Amino acid sequence: MVSFEELLDAGVHFGHLKRKWNPAMAPYIFMEKGGIHIIDLHKTAAKLEEAAAAIKQIAKSGRKILFVATKKQAKSIVAEKVQAVNMPYVTERWSGGMLTNFATVRRAVKKMATIDKMASDGTFDQLSKREKLQITRRREKLEKNLGSIADLSKTPAALFVIDVLKEKIAVKEAHRLHIPVFGMVDTNSNPNDVDFVIPANDDAAKSISIVLDVITKAISEGVAERKNDKDTNENPKANQGKNRGNKTRARKANNNGDKAAENAAEQPAAEKAQEN
Repeated sequence: MVSFEELLDAGVHFGHLKRKWNPAMAPYIFMEKGGIHIIDLHKTAAKLEEAAAAIKQIAKSGRKILFVATKKQAKSIVAEKVQAVNMPYVTERWSGGMLTNFATVRRAVKKMATIDKMASDGTFDQLSKREKLQITRRREKLEKNLGSIADLSKTPAALFVIDVLKEKIAVKEAHRLHIPVFGMVDTNSNPNDVDFVIPANDDAAKSISIVLDVITKAISEGVAERKNDKDTNENPKANQGKNRGNKTRARKANNNGDKAAENAAEQPAAEKAQEN
């Protein structure tokens, strides 16, 4: 797990100006310095560990965690780190109803797949120049907003949000569907909106990066454990099949041996009968 010094070096402790604070964040604030609230990193480390453990179990179960980060400084970091663990993410504008109206989102994704099929089977070439341009622009728009969740076949098991204040619509939709919310919560946000609070600076790239490193590592470990458990469960079945095969072959060998012994015993008796 990440150390106190690493969190300090990444600037995770820097909150917002005192006048912008949310009183509900008081339990996570260590002190005020120069008009800026300082986050208690001991609590950050404990909450981060708790969140990572919960996310690891979700990943181990084979379910998906949707990451949401539309603020400029978080987009590229989230896209790079989350894509590496094969999880869906939203870094462009959050479209209202992305969770609560998930069926419509799936239809839009299918429309994108249909356009791709048109391009591959030659249908696209039969269209006019204007139609091609319109369809291409539609495809680009869909890719920009939904490309990163194209493989999300059902609503996610959890939501991980960077800046819960900015992504309040996504958080509300998750609550409405009883989807647990993990979030980096700064001193200007309400921690009561989040199930797994990680008190941290949600504006600095280094702070976002170090938190995501811990979370994505937990996901990787969960996926690896799931794979190991699956292999362990499959191997006994294979061994049972081999044992059954060995027993069958041994039984056949024994039967053949018994028949050979019977034939050997009958042969002298037959010879005696012929002599008489």
